[in-house]
Amino acid sequence: MPASPSTARAINDRLALRLLQREGPLTAGQLKQLTGLSRPTVADLVERLTEAGLITVVGEAGEQRRGPNAKLYGIVAGRAHLAALDVRTEGVAVAVSDLVGTVLAEASVPIGGDTGTGPAVERAVALVERAVKEAGADRPHTVGIGAPGLIDPASGELRDSSGLPQWHRALVATLQERFPDARVSVENETNLAALAEQRDGAARDRDTFVLLWLGHGTGAAVVLDGKLRRGASGGTGEIGFLPVPGTTGLPSATDCAGGFHSLAGSAAITRLAAEHGLTAEGAHAPDAARLVGEAVARTGGGEDDAARHFLDVLADRIALGVASVVAVLDPGCVVLGGEVGQAGGAPLAALVEERVRRMSPLPAAVRPSALGGTAVLRGALLTARDQAQDELFAPPGRSV
Repeated sequence: MPASPSTARAINDRLALRLLQREGPLTAGQLKQLTGLSRPTVADLVERLTEAGLITVVGEAGEQRRGPNAKLYGIVAGRAHLAALDVRTEGVAVAVSDLVGTVLAEASVPIGGDTGTGPAVERAVALVERAVKEAGADRPHTVGIGAPGLIDPASGELRDSSGLPQWHRALVATLQERFPDARVSVENETNLAALAEQRDGAARDRDTFVLLWLGHGTGAAVVLDGKLRRGASGGTGEIGFLPVPGTTGLPSATDCAGGFHSLAGSAAITRLAAEHGLTAEGAHAPDAARLVGEAVARTGGGEDDAARHFLDVLADRIALGVASVVAVLDPGCVVLGGEVGQAGGAPLAALVEERVRRMSPLPAAVRPSALGGTAVLRGALLTARDQAQDELFAPPGRSV
């Protein structure tokens, strides 16, 4: 059955908007060429989208061309402002962008472990409000949040966890109360990092891959046939609980000690570095990442047996997790994400790939993250932008 005229118009409008989002400003002639639509149809959709306030004339194509056909049309970037949050156990980072993804404001605030739930939430919400104001907006249209922990697949809410601060769950509810007209959504941080790597990073050429997050904690995100897989309970990728050789015991339902986290989490990497004469204060991901980065630099600049042995042992550990993922999912590609994955770069990825090649009959490329610790915030911003565009670009009178 052929589409109704209104449905056909809605499809054409959304196609044109997606092209303008991806390609940037275009003339009506370029839209005609890229969409395959007739000239009158393109003229009609340009008029509709302009009247709706979604696109506007942003210039002309070429100095020698004049007239209606030379007008460049672009999305009205200020039609909506989007907020993204990267919520960690030790603080919050915020970015605010316009509708086309240009970042207008960024900010972060530390939140100590002894901060109460109420003060922690207020500190985070105040940060969002300041960033939105700095971006020139009164409120965000859409808010995307990346946080550690499991997301309930039925409700879309962050599940309660004894291992995470209580203010994480309270923050989501408070943001919805503070911005009642905004669409607020939360997603697991590793899943958002995978989305960012697929769209803008190391997995741009892959429809199927796994992101192994190596930061303060460990996690994995699974993308199969272009779709993020969350699992029946939202727990796909909880690789920190994977029992592996070389640990002192077995993990429990509430504690991943004895699992892969005990080998590849930031605290474990910091201890391993100390055993090889590489030291740093604290045991958080930036310190572990710095140690890995320094070891890579020292081995690349000449012979350094201690640094080389440290990287070899670390690659052995990471390969256990990668090989387990490869054996079950056969993704063909594993991206080493997080601050540690980015710090290790191509040298660490090559060491891990070599070990996995010996351990598994299934081929798997191992790549370093292109985005590192910024991937979560980037993924949250992409998610917020997609949601805003789905709503704003939807046919009139119809929600998405």
